[in-house]
Amino acid sequence: MSQNLPNMLDSTIAKLREMVNANTVVGEPITTGDGVTIIPVSKISIGFGGGGSDFVSKNLNHHENPFGGGLGAGVKVTPVAFLIVKEGNVRMIPVAAPANTTADRIVEMVPDTLDKIAAFVDSRTEKK
Repeated sequence: MSQNLPNMLDSTIAKLREMVNANTVVGEPITTGDGVTIIPVSKISIGFGGGGSDFVSKNLNHHENPFGGGLGAGVKVTPVAFLIVKEGNVRMIPVAAPANTTADRIVEMVPDTLDKIAAFVDSRTEKK
């Protein structure tokens, strides 16, 4: 077997390591002016494939058979959440897929609507 395939594997894996590291999954913290720190969290998907073959040389004087092959890899980085650090408290805000139906949009609005109703009731109670 030719030594080209292991060399191609090593080269491809080295390039993947350059593109993806721990900072790709848990990103660099971003600090805002008011002391809030935002840390992005992502999911990584990697696809990898390849193959090769040695061919019989028609040249009888040739000591090594010709090699043909190829490798490919793909990386997909998908944001899944943000960690929000404020005054010692940590809150995770997930990044959800956009709602596809009206029912999905209504379900997404329920927590915010409940928060607004609770705040309104609290403000009315404080005034009395």
